[in-house]
Amino acid sequence: MPPMASGAWRICPTLRDRPGDPCYIPPVHASTATPPIVDPDLLMLAYRSGIFPMADHRDDPEIFWVEPRRRAILPLDGFHLSHSLAKKLRQGRFAVTCNAAFAQVMEACAAPRRMRDDDDENGSESWISHRIAASYQRLHDLGHAHSIECWHDDALVGGLYGVGFDRVFCGESMFSRMRDASKMSLAWLVAALRFAGAELLDCQFLTPHLESLGAIEITQKRYVALLQAAQAPYSGVAAGLGEAGAVAAGAGAALGEAAGAGGLALPDGFAALLAAAAGSSSSPGNFIAQLLTQTS
Repeated sequence: MPPMASGAWRICPTLRDRPGDPCYIPPVHASTATPPIVDPDLLMLAYRSGIFPMADHRDDPEIFWVEPRRRAILPLDGFHLSHSLAKKLRQGRFAVTCNAAFAQVMEACAAPRRMRDDDDENGSESWISHRIAASYQRLHDLGHAHSIECWHDDALVGGLYGVGFDRVFCGESMFSRMRDASKMSLAWLVAALRFAGAELLDCQFLTPHLESLGAIEITQKRYVALLQAAQAPYSGVAAGLGEAGAVAAGAGAALGEAAGAGGLALPDGFAALLAAAAGSSSSPGNFIAQLLTQTS
């Protein structure tokens, strides 16, 4: 989930071995006035290889492929749930959905940002070009890209989207129109991914906002190793902690085995999360707070 930029990370190819610098594969140039979407198979191959696309600005017809030297991930058992966020989860202040408004989430993520304390992308140029947005909409139509939406009084106030495959979810971007809406979306994502049997949540670049929620930075070499392991045949999940954790582990084992066939079952994990909350006679927010408190 990189912060937006206007070429701020583009570096000369002769510098690609400088420690700590992102590495860039040359841009893909569009040859028509209305550039075609990026081929879905190419996009998925890139993600499976640890690479992702970006653009310099919203109307840019070109894309460039990014392979950072340092990668941010959020360990699914390491989400940092603050007391204030746990309280808001239990209060059920927001309604949260999965794949209910993918296009709207992408548009909100690409729009100019308002100044907010919980947004690392304030005031910066969008790297989500129209071409990229259309390409991910196609991935969504094919079942490879998903969104989490956060609603307040029937208005979309926060959310995130990303790409899922095997037991991997690559978070692309998030937005917030109300305080803590993006944090709430991420908390629900982590809980749903645990129920989906996921093993790796990629955040691309470390930001203060993500770091405050438990994200860490690792080398790209380490990331690729984790990425490959999460695409290998399913071998089970570690036992969860406490009742909520045990339920998540059990559901994750079933869905994670299915995910080994090629597609991360985030919507199924989201549905399993809601079913588990209902079975525990607890509100979804309270159930998630319990689940994340046990492992944060």
